[in-house]
Amino acid sequence: MENGKKLYVGNLSYGVEAGDLQEMFSQFGTVESAVVITDRQTGRSKGFGFVEFATDAEAAAAVEGLNGQENGGRVLTVNVARPREERPRRSFGDRY
Repeated sequence: MENGKKLYVGNLSYGVEAGDLQEMFSQFGTVESAVVITDRQTGRSKGFGFVEFATDAEAAAAVEGLNGQENGGRVLTVNVARPREERPRRSFGDRY
C-alpha cells in the first residue's frame, strides 16, 4: 500500500483535538503524528484530520478498527490519505 501510513480521518466532532486523535488511534500502533485541520480565520476545527503511523500494518489495522465506528455521536470515516492535489494559486484582484 503506497503511503499507507498516513490516514484521513473524517466526520470528527468539532471538539476533537490532536491529542484526542492520537489517543484514539494509539491502540493500533505507534502514532507518529496526529493533526486536526482548523480554519485559518476562526481556528475552529473543520471536522477532519490526519494520523500517521510508524508502519503500513498499523495504519491498516486502524482503518479496519475505526472506519465506520461512532465517536462523539458521529460515524468516523477512516481511510488511507490521498496525496494532496496541486491547486492553482488564486489571485485576488489581478484580473488581466
